[in-house]
Amino acid sequence: MRELETTLTDQLLGPILDRDPASPRITFYDDATGARIELSGATLANWAAKTANLICDEFGLGHGARVTVLLPAHWQTAAVLLGCWWAGTEVVLGPDDDAELALVTNAGLDAVSNAPEIAVLSLDPLGAPVPGLPPGITDYATSVRMHGDAFRPRGTGPALNGMSATEIADLARESAAAQGISATDRVLSSGEWDTASGLVDGLLAPLSVGASLVQVANPDPALVERRVQTEKVTVQR
Repeated sequence: MRELETTLTDQLLGPILDRDPASPRITFYDDATGARIELSGATLANWAAKTANLICDEFGLGHGARVTVLLPAHWQTAAVLLGCWWAGTEVVLGPDDDAELALVTNAGLDAVSNAPEIAVLSLDPLGAPVPGLPPGITDYATSVRMHGDAFRPRGTGPALNGMSATEIADLARESAAAQGISATDRVLSSGEWDTASGLVDGLLAPLSVGASLVQVANPDPALVERRVQTEKVTVQR
C-alpha cells in the first residue's frame, strides 16, 4: 500500500519539537485589550493535538474532509489550523458548500449556517466560552479541553487550496527565504491570515524555518518601536 504523505503540521512542527520545543514560537499581542500570550513549540503542539482530537473524535472527520476556517490572525487560530492539518483535513479560508465543519467566531455564524458541524471560538484570553450559542453549535473552548494533548496522525489529503502538505511547506520555506527569515529570527507581524498567501507569508513561513513569530492584533503604531526592543525583533513584515 502507498505510504501516506506526512501532514503539514508534522513538516512544520516536527523539526521545532525535535530541536527546541521550549522556546517561544508564537507571542500574541492584542493592543486593543493589552493581552499578551506566549506559546512554546510544545504548548502550540498540545493545542494543535487537542484540536485534531476534537476534529477526529467529536466530529468524526479525517483526511480528505474539508474544514472552513473563518478566524482572525490569533494564537488560537494557529492552533486550529495546525490541528486541522494534523487531522489530515483540508483548510478552506472562506465559506464552502462542501465543508463538513466550520470553525468561526460568533460574528461568522451567518456565513456558515449551512455547514453540517460548526464550532465557535470566543478567542477569550482566559478561555471563556461563547454565551448564548444556538442549539447544535459547539463551543470550541469548552469542548477542546476534554481532548488529549497528544495526537498520532492517521493520514493526510490536500492541505490548503487543493495543494498538498508538501507543496504548502515548500511555499512556506520559499516565502521565508524571500522575506529573509531564518531560524534565529523574531518576526513582528500584524498581517491577516484570511488568504492563502497571507497565511503562508505570515504564519507558515516563520514556522517552516523554526523562527519565532510576534503577532499583533489591533496594532497601536505608538507601541511598535518599544515592542521591537522588548521582544528582540529582528524582522518586521
